[in-house]
Amino acid sequence: MEKCKIAIVGYGGMAKYWHVPRLLEMPDEVELVGVYDILPEKQQQLIDDYQGKIHAYRTFEELLQDKQVELAIVAIPNDEHLPVCCALMEHKINVICEKPVALNSEELEQMIRCSKENGVLFTVHQNRRWDEDYLIIKKLYDENTLGPIFNVESRVHGSRGIPGDWRNTKKAGGGMVFDWGIHLFDQLYMLTEWDEVVSVYAVLSYVTNEQVDDGFKVLLKFKNGLECHVEVGTSNFIELPRWYVMGENGSAVIYDWNVNGKIVKVTDWEKRDAVPVATAAGLTKTMAPRTDETIAEEPLPRIPSDIKDFYRNVIRAVRGLEPQLITHEQLRRTMKLMEAVFESARRNEVIHETI
Repeated sequence: MEKCKIAIVGYGGMAKYWHVPRLLEMPDEVELVGVYDILPEKQQQLIDDYQGKIHAYRTFEELLQDKQVELAIVAIPNDEHLPVCCALMEHKINVICEKPVALNSEELEQMIRCSKENGVLFTVHQNRRWDEDYLIIKKLYDENTLGPIFNVESRVHGSRGIPGDWRNTKKAGGGMVFDWGIHLFDQLYMLTEWDEVVSVYAVLSYVTNEQVDDGFKVLLKFKNGLECHVEVGTSNFIELPRWYVMGENGSAVIYDWNVNGKIVKVTDWEKRDAVPVATAAGLTKTMAPRTDETIAEEPLPRIPSDIKDFYRNVIRAVRGLEPQLITHEQLRRTMKLMEAVFESARRNEVIHETI
């Protein structure tokens, strides 16, 4: 298959440290023809980083007029996604947009409409679908390893607050719901094969920033009965596990990005009697730990993953060889879920809505 000629708009963190290095790892499939950034110092940084081997477009118009560009990656502040993506699509350039795709559903619909009117592909870089920790949980869920799963806790914790850039401003679409919530909600939708969310309750935190949320706690209930606790924090000096999953026959935990964790499953349901144990100032039989002969510990499965498969899918979709994995309808639903999160937090009540 002929190489796909790709350009990038924006040379901030995602382009510099992620997209450019990943694309350069695909020399037989991709040709990175150039990068544009609105800031001259970023253009010079690109030249310095790659000794001039990657073209630095001097203007956005130069990129738009470059007839060899087949696909563009948009990696700029969130509030600029709409005009830039639409300008590219109006010049018949296929687009990968960084997440979150837009600030609201209305903006998203404009982008989808622009894609259809110009006959080009439009998708979003939902790269966390390729995280190994998520893929392990997906495998446990699909294979019923723990029995029917009834509760999933998904957390991302840090202790540095929000980065001191556009991410901490409301106008630019900053905050952790937009930055991390979009990933975690997308993963849970994928986990359930896009089952419907039927209720949402959210609490946002503003510990380090008054403009935008620096963390959140969200309770979701799916139509199939699954309950999910989704949490992001930026003031957590002791981190809780990345995943904690409960099934009728066992539990699983993944502690960190390195997928350290374990599975614990029941082996004998008949031995239910327990000897009361002393806890602090009293006894408990209900919470007495299980004996070793009634449970078994297992290692987590390992699932190799290649994030470059995201780019490969987009390229093949552009060529008409396979459908795009991250669809417009999926984008609509995750955007509506984020809007429900903001509305729940604003009203301090449960949102009962099918999403």
